[in-house]
Amino acid sequence: MRKMFFVSATALIVFAACNSGNESNASKDSMAAKAVDTAAKTAEVVPPVPAIPAGAKVYFKNLKDGQTVSSPLKVEMGADGISVDSSGHVIPNSGHHHLLIDSGDSIPMGIVVPKDSLHLHFGNAQKETTIQLTPGKHRLALQFADGIHRSYGSKLSSAITVNVKK
Repeated sequence: MRKMFFVSATALIVFAACNSGNESNASKDSMAAKAVDTAAKTAEVVPPVPAIPAGAKVYFKNLKDGQTVSSPLKVEMGADGISVDSSGHVIPNSGHHHLLIDSGDSIPMGIVVPKDSLHLHFGNAQKETTIQLTPGKHRLALQFADGIHRSYGSKLSSAITVNVKK
């Protein structure tokens, strides 16, 4: 978090220093002080990633590693020891599912899960979905994240390989 504060503050100070030059040094110093104050307040607004409750886990309820499946594929997502809630607010002992398709086994803790066709978000507390997959092998990973989509990392992730038949 200090690194983020330092980078934000530095960027704002550089921006202020590169201004047109028509302002006095006192005004520039005032702008730099405001930039540092704003960066500090912004860093304080974002809470840290909540702790993972002991024994919490996520898993595929209806799929097994190595299973042969058909497409479209119904995916049922489970979570034990942690609540499945809607996104929007960081609440201790809760979060929501993300499904990674052929995109690795997990996302590092604290990193926001991307949102695209290979990283599906379930921010309305959904616990199942249906996806289309091409024939062949696919790696599916459940990644649990907090209310603002920051990953809980490999501790709240589960990955399997499925073989989609033609």
